[in-house]
Amino acid sequence: MAEPGARRALGARRALGAALLASSLLPLNSTMIAVALPDIAREFARAPGAVAQAVVASYLVAALVLQSPGGKLGDRLGQWRVLTIGQLLTAAGAVLGILAWGLATLAVARVLMAAGGAATVPATLALLRIELPPERRGRAFGLFGAIMSLAAGIGPVVGGELVGVFGWTSIFAVNLPVIGLSALLASGHRRRAESTHRSRFDLVGAVLLTTTLSALVLGLEADGVRAAVLLGACAALLALFVWWERRADDPVVIFALFGSLSFTAGSLLLAFQNLAVYTLLFELPQVLDALLAVDAAATGRLLVAMTATTVLASLVAGRLTDRIGPRPVAVGGTVCCLVAVGLLAANDLSSVRSLVLPLALFGLGVGLATPAAQSASLAAVPRERSGAAAGINSTMRYLGGIVGIALLGRLVDTGNRLAVLGEHHTVLGVFAAALVAGLACAVALPGRSVGASSASVTGGS
Repeated sequence: MAEPGARRALGARRALGAALLASSLLPLNSTMIAVALPDIAREFARAPGAVAQAVVASYLVAALVLQSPGGKLGDRLGQWRVLTIGQLLTAAGAVLGILAWGLATLAVARVLMAAGGAATVPATLALLRIELPPERRGRAFGLFGAIMSLAAGIGPVVGGELVGVFGWTSIFAVNLPVIGLSALLASGHRRRAESTHRSRFDLVGAVLLTTTLSALVLGLEADGVRAAVLLGACAALLALFVWWERRADDPVVIFALFGSLSFTAGSLLLAFQNLAVYTLLFELPQVLDALLAVDAAATGRLLVAMTATTVLASLVAGRLTDRIGPRPVAVGGTVCCLVAVGLLAANDLSSVRSLVLPLALFGLGVGLATPAAQSASLAAVPRERSGAAAGINSTMRYLGGIVGIALLGRLVDTGNRLAVLGEHHTVLGVFAAALVAGLACAVALPGRSVGASSASVTGGS
């Protein structure tokens, strides 16, 4: 018969596995929907662009702006409780998506699902930080990175099979058994008593953060006077947000966390890595279509090289981080990405096969650097601020991706071969600049010791 301690350890592992499973739905749902857009457009007799704005853009924006408030709620209400709330929101969005009677209803469903993901992901990251000893966190963050990369990578494949056999509503229905299994795995775990805050939730700060980031995203996508007005509004709202947060009793974003070099460097490295990754995922299909008439299926098979090495490297990176510390792992990963960008720049794009090696090397670098940055940044904050820190990390990741995609829209306007190659090299130059900045962040991470240095970080704002 198992000892009580062994049973508790098994229950804790199952519960953390449940949290990882629930978190995987956020990236899965962000990419799985892409193959369903034509069917949804026909169902509701709407233009494809309108459908993309309603179910893709709304999801990404909601996932971005709600990460930090979601992480903060975890610190206040308890991470396990907020994880449950996230599961319920995702399930509610899935049911509404199945029953949707119009595009507006479908947009609400997608926002609910994004809100659920914005609660579960920071809660999961915080739980990995709280529940595990320092010597096991690196491999846990590596597993987290592998699962999230795999979920995003297989999304279009899973979505294509589901839509082909069961129709587009199956994209929503598939969430329900996953949520059910996640809840079942976590049900037997005894939750720790978690402290709550007596002060009111910083609703004003949450609203200001939401409007600031929304204005930034819309401004980056707009042109001319509209872009200038939105970005100007973003700057004004940001100043107001910082002013408010520094005076709030329990702010949504704790700026004192950025007093830790490890936290700041790790968070920025995540943003720079995501800027390069997301931009490459959107830029490469356009370039290959223009130069080689490569269809979406062939491009997807090509990107498997990057996804596979990212997943495998994430698993290895976690263990390496536990053994040798985050700095050498993150530096090595970022250097791999820079070498891959150099190989892509030297490639004449005359064949698809020639891209396999640089893409695999790029995925290797991302898989190494991301878990190391995640582990170092969260190890540097006090335990009771884990949710807020995880929320900031997640926000930075999404913000990097959205900024990259917005830059891509301004840099790429495919024309003749020479123009396409010129634009491609310009984008690679942006990648290189972001990765050089990321390398500086990687160098600033701690060496062998990854224990929390929370003594240098105050708990207030």
